[in-house]
Amino acid sequence: MQWQELRSHYPNQWVLVEALTARSDADKRIVDELAVIGAFLDSALALRRYRDLHQEAPMREFYVVHTSRESLDITERQWLGVRTHR
Repeated sequence: MQWQELRSHYPNQWVLVEALTARSDADKRIVDELAVIGAFLDSALALRRYRDLHQEAPMREFYVVHTSRESLDITERQWLGVRTHR
């Protein structure tokens, strides 16, 4: 599913999505195809589900976004230092 299609199916909601196809362009992440994992009225619930899924599958690309956004504007950040898992 693409972002505009997703927005029409889930208006004014928080959605947890997985990027099925994506690429990097400079410091932006361009997501071409999305899969909806869940829709939420509360951002805290969406983030809790994101955290659980990310711990189970850290190599998968999940995002929590609100469908009021016109476009998916994802900035890539470089992580410095050591990252530990608890």
